This record gives sequence, structure tokens and C-alpha cells, in this order.
Amino acid sequence: MDNLLAQMGSRILKRRKQLRMTQEELAEKAGVMPQTISTAELGKKALRPENIVRICTALDISTDYLLMGKISEASLTLLEKKISQLPPEKICHLEDIIDSFIAAVIE
Repeated sequence: MDNLLAQMGSRILKRRKQLRMTQEELAEKAGVMPQTISTAELGKKALRPENIVRICTALDISTDYLLMGKISEASLTLLEKKISQLPPEKICHLEDIIDSFIAAVIE
């Protein structure tokens, strides 16, 4: 259980940092106490179900991602929608960026 809480905390922290939010800003947006965010990120205490939903909504992530680290089909569809807004010549550049990123993170 502790490992699961630590993994969830890590996912909250990474997403919060990605969005350039402070713990206080996330807490306000999620309607929870800043201490709730702090203890969750540290993996010290399990979140109540309603707080999981609130935090996921505030971070714009799925509960599947928060709980299990799995990217949902809806998230992939959203990414596809964003990419489809690019002009065709930019999609080729994006593909190069993605290929470079994958090569850098996969050993």
C-alpha cells in the first residue's frame, strides 16, 4: 500500500510541476487543504475518493493515471485532437520531436 501511495504522490507532484502550480494553488483549485496535497505527494496518507476526483480534475488527469499510472483512451483521444489542429507541415516536425524524445528516454 505504501508503494502505491508513493507512486500516486509522485504522479501528483510531477503533473503539478508540469503545470507550474504550487501546492497551495493546486489545493485551491481542487477545493482541498494544502496539507492534503502535501501528504498525498509524500505518499504519507491515502486520499479520500472525493479528493482523488477533485485532484484529478484540477490536474486534468484521469483517475486511471493517478491510481495506476495508465494513460486512458480518452487522454490519447485528446492528444490526437490537439495534434489534428496542426497544419500538415508542423505534424512532420512534431513527429521528429517525438522520435527524438523517445530515443532519449528509452535506453
